[in-house]
Amino acid sequence: MEVTRYATEVTAVGALVPDFVEQQILVFFSDAAPEELHDFSVLHHPTVAKSGLTTGDEVVIDGTTMRVLSVGDLAEQNLLALGHLNLKANGASQAPLPGDVCVEARALPIPRPGSKLWITGTLTPP
Repeated sequence: MEVTRYATEVTAVGALVPDFVEQQILVFFSDAAPEELHDFSVLHHPTVAKSGLTTGDEVVIDGTTMRVLSVGDLAEQNLLALGHLNLKANGASQAPLPGDVCVEARALPIPRPGSKLWITGTLTPP
């Protein structure tokens, strides 16, 4: 059964986000993040935060769907506690850093205020 694990709406986009997108990286933080993180972050307000994510899930940003290939050990905790997501479109089957979430190598969309992000996956029995 497919479920929405996490959903959010973008509230602001830092001035440096396009530079990060050129490097195939998107950095998300909840809109409660300290101001020193705003320039390079996509700030958002979560609407669904049931769980983090796992390999095989899909991340969708404004209709662009990306398959999750690897998830760092701290990525779920960071997402649920801080709204923090380091999304890297590098095709890596092992996350380089504990907070990374890696998807297929591809061009990332540049979110804008009002953009939607959601993470869907299969519900696994306990």
